[in-house]
Amino acid sequence: MTPDDRRFTREHEWVIAMDNGNVRVGITDFAQDALGDVVFVALPEVGSSVSVGDAVGEVESTKSVSEIYAPVSGTVVARNDAVETAPETVNADPYEGGWLFVLQPDDPEAVESLLSAEDYEALVHEI
Repeated sequence: MTPDDRRFTREHEWVIAMDNGNVRVGITDFAQDALGDVVFVALPEVGSSVSVGDAVGEVESTKSVSEIYAPVSGTVVARNDAVETAPETVNADPYEGGWLFVLQPDDPEAVESLLSAEDYEALVHEI
C-alpha cells in the first residue's frame, strides 16, 4: 500500500516533509519491486546542490541499474549511508529504513506539486 503521508514523482521517488522544513527522499515500493534485489546504491554527496529532475544517484539490482532523480531543487543535507553498506534495506523497507537522502528544498512549496498517494497509485496501475 502507498503511504498517504508523502508525495511521489512519476519516476517513482517518494518525498516526506520533516519537522525542520527538509524533505526525506526514497524510492517507492513499486520501484524496488520492479528492480528486484538491490545490490548497490550510490547516493549524492552532502552539500550537493541539485535541480528538480537531475540524476543524483543510482540503484543497481540484479536486473538493472536505475537513476535516482531529485524530486525538487535544493541542497543535500544528509544521506542514509546505511543503504550503501546494506542495499537490501531498500527492498526490505523502502518507506522507512531504506530512505536515501534528505534535501533542504529551495522552495518548500514545490513538494505540493508532486503526486499525491492516490495519483501515484493511479499512475502505477497504468503501467
